[in-house]
Amino acid sequence: MATSPCSSSGVSSSSSSGLGADAGLEIRTRSVEQTLVPLVSQITTLINHKDKPKRSDKTLQAIQRVGQAVNLAVGRFVTVGEAIANENHELKEEMSVACIEARRAGETIAQLTDVASLDHPESDSHITIFTDKTGVVKAARLLLSSVTKVLVLADRIVIKQIITSRNKVLATMEQLEKVSSFQEFVQIFSQFGNEMVEFAHLTGDRQNDLKDEKKKARMAASRAVLEKCTMMLLTASKTCLRHPDCESARINKDGVFHRMRLALEQVIEIVTDSRPNGESEMAPISIYSGIKEFKNKVEGLRENLYFLSKENLSTMLEVILEHTEDFTDSAYTSHEHREHILELSKQAKMELEQLVSVWMQAQNQKTKDLMEDLEVAILKTCQCMNELKREVHSAATSLAADLLKYHTDHMVLKALKITGVEGNLEAVAEYTCKLSEQKEQLVEMCRLLRHVSGTEPLEITCIHAEDTFQVTGPQIISAAETLALHPSSKIAKENLEVFCEAWESQLSDMSLLLREINDVFEGRRGEKRVYLSLPRPGKHNANLKALKPVKLDSEEQAKIAKLGLELHLLTSDVDSETEKWEDQENEIVQHGQGMSSMAYSMYLFTRGEGLLKTTQDLFHQAEIFATEGTKLASALHALSDQVRDDDKPLLLLEAEKLITMCKQLQATAKASAQGKSATFTKVDACILKTRNVMTLLCQLLPLCYKLLRKNKAGNGCLKPAPPWKEDRMRTGTNARTSERRVDTFGIKSLENHVTNMTFLESK
Repeated sequence: MATSPCSSSGVSSSSSSGLGADAGLEIRTRSVEQTLVPLVSQITTLINHKDKPKRSDKTLQAIQRVGQAVNLAVGRFVTVGEAIANENHELKEEMSVACIEARRAGETIAQLTDVASLDHPESDSHITIFTDKTGVVKAARLLLSSVTKVLVLADRIVIKQIITSRNKVLATMEQLEKVSSFQEFVQIFSQFGNEMVEFAHLTGDRQNDLKDEKKKARMAASRAVLEKCTMMLLTASKTCLRHPDCESARINKDGVFHRMRLALEQVIEIVTDSRPNGESEMAPISIYSGIKEFKNKVEGLRENLYFLSKENLSTMLEVILEHTEDFTDSAYTSHEHREHILELSKQAKMELEQLVSVWMQAQNQKTKDLMEDLEVAILKTCQCMNELKREVHSAATSLAADLLKYHTDHMVLKALKITGVEGNLEAVAEYTCKLSEQKEQLVEMCRLLRHVSGTEPLEITCIHAEDTFQVTGPQIISAAETLALHPSSKIAKENLEVFCEAWESQLSDMSLLLREINDVFEGRRGEKRVYLSLPRPGKHNANLKALKPVKLDSEEQAKIAKLGLELHLLTSDVDSETEKWEDQENEIVQHGQGMSSMAYSMYLFTRGEGLLKTTQDLFHQAEIFATEGTKLASALHALSDQVRDDDKPLLLLEAEKLITMCKQLQATAKASAQGKSATFTKVDACILKTRNVMTLLCQLLPLCYKLLRKNKAGNGCLKPAPPWKEDRMRTGTNARTSERRVDTFGIKSLENHVTNMTFLESK
């Protein structure tokens, strides 16, 4: 069996051949991981060459070429690393050591593969890859370790950029808090807007690069807060400047600044993977995750009767049943749901008692009858837990559906605006009480939905929604009180409008969240990549007036509905195809899932729902979708090197089709469109071209799946990708000789040089 220098998820684990990077180097981003994967593949191919008694001149020359090419590419790679070290003195020492190690390892590999000119490569007088396999393994291990270290150190520069950008935003916020004149405020806010745009782009890139879906969801939530709060900060500050002696206006402004600071701090916690005062993150356990873990333990008894104690199992059930009290104690849970949950909780205890009894007997005496009784007890316990899960899901989602439907008219918000303009303090006080009641209902709804969300990213979205209602409710109240005290103030009226819009937007997002939770429960969609809070051009521009978002009207939505529905059906087909793959970490599967998720967002846009609010958002999403499709085409080219020659032409033909269609979509998304009619035509074209790409994707996925299975059945494993492609080497080298400048992110140049090292780039 072939050995591998590292696992597919990075180099944090070592293989049976002893290869792998330092255990302390944790890879947290996809860019670093994907940069290393082709290098690992090439070195693995080199190490796992077949030791045949006779070797042809062609084989010897090929081995020498790949060794020399690796050494040359490492040299270029190290040059970039040294340039980065010189520009970042705090990393210079560590980076220099890693570069020296990488250069030494590359030279060693070149020496050990210098076999083409030898008549007898196995001769004792010359140490080669054939006579010193251990030396090659050590050199490869050192190379991977040092290259990984250079990449991880370069990644720190990206983190440093985000921290620096955050610090600039914080410094400008402090100035904004202290201003006392409109003129000074306008100047400083203009600078603040530009800094927020820079921060949004840096954190957006980081969000999409994170490997951990939970961190990615937390980053999305923090960025969404910052995006919404930027406009709130503008109107709240202007209101405070207009009415400096108004206490409610000051409270309103302070609340916005406080929330933005918390969001900025959370972003830094995510990118640095740290908590204040060294605290560890304690995420609340949901009923869904508790039941899932409990069932896994119970079903594990089939394989091993001794791997856990009955006390552990009982404790796990107790924790789950404690969480069900959030439902049974809630004033908003229906009597019917409460009774069913209590009844199922009681039944779960009884089923566990029966299971433990049979389990203990089976430990002492493994008879056929006892094992059959154990199987029955396991099935009955798991069935009971499934019914409990279904009941709490029904309780949470039916409550959410009722509340969202009830509050869809926003009557309380409308009443606050009217009574505020009238200066009716008594009526405002009455409606603020009603808004507080509504807030408590929605907060409780979010807490219950978190228990049944089904995935960690959706759990985090529920927590974010709960926080938003908790904070925005009191801010609306303070804004309404300010307007009631100054009923003729236009800025106070505008400020209340902004906070009410944030509330309405969160309610709209809850409808989407509820739909996603139901989709996960019913198995229609699994965990998916979510592209939240996309950077929107002009959103925080310097003239203090946000661009008016362009949305589709009802007539345009009706026209495009058929295309949108076709897109929705295609996303379901793609999801079904990706679910068939045993290896969910496969690059083709991941690109397919990402494209499906983006296409689903575009479908929601055609209905006036989802996270894409404006046509500009749609066009931006179409560009990202096309880029993801191009990456998939690269993965298909890599796969073509691993399949049999007679299968290769069809795969390459389909890959070229995909590239052409993605280029057409990208051109359409980037084309300018002036006027309502032209914009709608562009929207229609983007949706149509996205649908065509998804149609092709539905054909590609089963083809790739079939080819992979065919190769595994025929060969026992895929043949390794050819490590030498002289024409690609020349093209790859020439294409980047002009890239002498170290880019600001540092890591991009390193990626380019490691790509040269592997000769696997797709042209």
